[in-house]
Amino acid sequence: MTTNGIASPSPAPANKLLGKVQNTSQPSRHPSPQPTHFSVPLGSLGNNGHRVLRSATVGYIAPEFKGRDEQMKHVKDAILKQGWIPESHLDEQVSWFYNELGIDDVYFQMESAEVIATHITSMYAAKVAAYARVDKREEIRLDMEATDHAIYIDTSVPGKSSLRGPRFENRLEAKYLDHADPNKRFRVETFRSPGTISHDPSSKASLRCYFVYQCQFVDPNPEPDETRLEIISDRMFLTKATKNTKQIYDDIIKLAVARTGPVIEVFDIEGSEEKRLVVAFRSRTARGIFSALSDLYHYYGVTSTRKYVEQFSNGITVMSIYLKPATNLDTEPMPIEQSIHQITKEISLLYCIPQNKLHSLFASGALSLQETIYGHCVWVFVQHFLNRLGTEYVSIKQALDPKNPAHVEILSKLKRRLRTETFTPDYILEIISSYPNLVRLLYAAFASVHLSVGPGFEKSIIAPTPSVEVLSDSRLKDAITREVSNEHEEMVMTAFRIFNNAILKTNYFTPTKVALSFRLDPSFLPEVEYPRRLYGMFLVISAEARGFHLRFKDVARGGIRIVKSRSKEAYGINARSLFDENYALASTQQRKNKDIPEGGSKGVVLLDAKQQDRAREAFEKYIDSILDLLLPAETPGIKNPIVDLYRKQEILFMGPDENTADLVDWATEHARARGAPWWKSFFTGKSPKLGGIPHDAYGMTTLSVREYVKGIYRKLNLDPSKVGKMQTGGPDGDLGSNEILLSNEKYTAIVDGSGVLVDPNGIDKDELVRLAKKRVMISQFDLSKLSKDGYRVLCDESNVKLPTGEVIPNGTPFRNFYHLRDSGLTDCFVPCGGRPESIDLSTVAKLIKDGKTTIPYIVEGANLFITQDAKLRLEKAGCILFKDASANKGGVTSSSLEVLASLSFDDEGFVENMCHNAKGEAPEFYKAYVKQVQATICENARLEFEAIWREYEQTGAPRSVLSDSLSLAITTLDEELQKSDLWENPKIRRAVLADALPKLLLDKIGLDTIISRVPDSYLRAIFGSYLASRFVYEFGSNPSQFAFYDL
Repeated sequence: MTTNGIASPSPAPANKLLGKVQNTSQPSRHPSPQPTHFSVPLGSLGNNGHRVLRSATVGYIAPEFKGRDEQMKHVKDAILKQGWIPESHLDEQVSWFYNELGIDDVYFQMESAEVIATHITSMYAAKVAAYARVDKREEIRLDMEATDHAIYIDTSVPGKSSLRGPRFENRLEAKYLDHADPNKRFRVETFRSPGTISHDPSSKASLRCYFVYQCQFVDPNPEPDETRLEIISDRMFLTKATKNTKQIYDDIIKLAVARTGPVIEVFDIEGSEEKRLVVAFRSRTARGIFSALSDLYHYYGVTSTRKYVEQFSNGITVMSIYLKPATNLDTEPMPIEQSIHQITKEISLLYCIPQNKLHSLFASGALSLQETIYGHCVWVFVQHFLNRLGTEYVSIKQALDPKNPAHVEILSKLKRRLRTETFTPDYILEIISSYPNLVRLLYAAFASVHLSVGPGFEKSIIAPTPSVEVLSDSRLKDAITREVSNEHEEMVMTAFRIFNNAILKTNYFTPTKVALSFRLDPSFLPEVEYPRRLYGMFLVISAEARGFHLRFKDVARGGIRIVKSRSKEAYGINARSLFDENYALASTQQRKNKDIPEGGSKGVVLLDAKQQDRAREAFEKYIDSILDLLLPAETPGIKNPIVDLYRKQEILFMGPDENTADLVDWATEHARARGAPWWKSFFTGKSPKLGGIPHDAYGMTTLSVREYVKGIYRKLNLDPSKVGKMQTGGPDGDLGSNEILLSNEKYTAIVDGSGVLVDPNGIDKDELVRLAKKRVMISQFDLSKLSKDGYRVLCDESNVKLPTGEVIPNGTPFRNFYHLRDSGLTDCFVPCGGRPESIDLSTVAKLIKDGKTTIPYIVEGANLFITQDAKLRLEKAGCILFKDASANKGGVTSSSLEVLASLSFDDEGFVENMCHNAKGEAPEFYKAYVKQVQATICENARLEFEAIWREYEQTGAPRSVLSDSLSLAITTLDEELQKSDLWENPKIRRAVLADALPKLLLDKIGLDTIISRVPDSYLRAIFGSYLASRFVYEFGSNPSQFAFYDL
């Protein structure tokens, strides 16, 4: 139970909506507790807070079709010619179709008499077929689909979701509403026929008709913030909508444009129990919500008479649904006011995940929406943290020799297999779906902690409902043990308890969220697999993706990457490795950040298999939902307070990474719009107009990599022009393009996303520079610039004959594994792109011949390109190798100094000195600061290169191990210094900060002002990292850290 956000030991329910599980044979349709949704104040309100509409002003009025009677005659003639409907029934069937189904005149005006005749004949045939059925089930179905419009007519019982049959709503949604082409948008009109489909008085079934039309916008490409209906509307909508409807849509669209999530409003209709529910949201952000909304209001005993989906060319979708109680249900319905209240509360949760994996349990009434979406979240959690290795793996690991390459390889393969073959996502889901009662109990325990119904949360009274007893963790453990049938089931259901206990705060119960975010305590992670303890961990789950954000220190920085999957199989592989890859990237960042105040962090967002075109939507939801947990809630009803068991302020520093470089400006502006005081420093890599220092424009990451490459040439007295160089990551990428522009070697091979380019005599440098400046792939290389021995093989090519006579059957695998070929052309390999673990223990042998490496020098520019065990094998074979955590740190240094400038300036000074003006001109301070950043990157890289080279000559230890040793020594000393008496000494503190802070900032702002503006935790981090890195680079990683105090 929580009081004012503080946990107390009492297991009593936090509110009246939680109590004892009812073991009845009937599904329990109780509303799960969640704070009320924000209701848009659009005018004068009734007693229940809803605006009242006069029935005469409601909705749509179809323009009259004057040729209706004439058309009916042609339809009858066409049906008579077909001969399928007896003449004695003809008038009755045509009249029924025209006058009793409720179809408006737009349909009759759009369709030809022949098409309408076919529809009437099909309906008649369906009636005959239904009558002939042995079970006499009344089912009439008709569908007609074209590229620009569609019609569906189905039999349905009001207030009930059909779990079988064609599920036309899902079908039209998938084919039209969630259309992959953003330039093709469709509006939908659907209504229920007034009567039942038979003359039997006991019949409850009526017909529901759906009409889908492609939109014809007045202006198809307006500005995103355009809200004038006469510009952004579909022409049919403008013709049919009443003045009142246009006013409602105009008001709600203005709110939706300014918000990331949905806007919801309810209207009473005068003299009727009917309510009008209007929901507006950004198009393409809620795939599957149209059909899911039907399941939601059916769950609460409500049916719709009419539904409209309107699209607007500024990217907003508005759904308008007319709801009334379903009077034909077997159970006693709750009052309409209470039903509507629950529905409006739960739409924001539905918007986050419209089609969760347990949705069928919700549609059937076995679980509530909150319970099923909670179950869905734990299903995601279980996939990443249940496939653990267990005690057997630990025993085997202890028995094997870590220095024996064969043993290490066996262990690596065993680890991979154990993680993939035990619990598949489908198997986990099958187990969870088998225990809805346990899901309900576990949800109740979760809600009792994180749902608060104090002041500022719940505004409307919720009637008492069947209660669920909140069990303590030990009683939940006993309940799980009693219910489950085997060990696997117990492991899966126990993971729910682990999940509950790990949550420090969540936005699950706050209104207007766009995705679900959880701040987790990472202490549940097994130390044997994750020896370096994480400091902070966020899990984000949305309709499009899942993602983590991991950090190793309180003050930490790292990029956010979006992972895409080319196929379902690739998605499965990416999903299995998601957390481990995120952990490894953050760990690399932690080692890489040795010179700067921030520790290492990383965010990885994995797009769902069917959402590969939703990268922007997934990123925006990921950022907004994390902001929910970082910012105090200040807008009641929109962002309500959350229960915070962490009880400390958190600031995250993020940056661009794979597939997110063009999204950083949005994240910066969004943090500012949401009132984040640290918006200037929230994201690095933003555009110069927002004060960013783009890495690619100034070659920040490449400057560091080049220091290591040049260092090798300098130490070994090599002539770069005679060094054969291979590079993965081509001229289209940040690192790849700048490496080409700054290099002076003889390129013999380049591998990028489009294919492989090879020339033993050296690839034409001028042509490479042309591609690098244009940022295009090698697919655009001018082949006339190749020598007679050169060639290019693109991914989509097959059976390509090389100058050597070798035939390449398929370009894609050739591209994927070219870096492993023993071509004899490569002296220096600089990976500037490619997937993690492109060289691992199972493939590294291809680069070793007769015990000697085939590539003498490797500088790992791309993160995690080579696994650590593979690096050790290569070094043992004589390769001079510098790993990513050392070489690829230029970008993080640039980002750190960008953050420091953002924190040091006030808003006015930041705009004046760091932001480019409207003409794209940089302030003089900005230009000078960028040069100082570049100089700092080169100095830090040179210092570390020299330290690693020196320690290798002294100890002979592998350079990839020395890199880690230096990082560990620096970060350990850093933490000690931050806690030491040195920091508490004002004289020493000021002296160190004066040395550590950029001279330009000190001259411009002054030390005292910087100290007053920059958070204390950040200043401590600057103090510790600067002293620690300078000491370790000079004296090495082995001297006692107490030697520091003897200086």
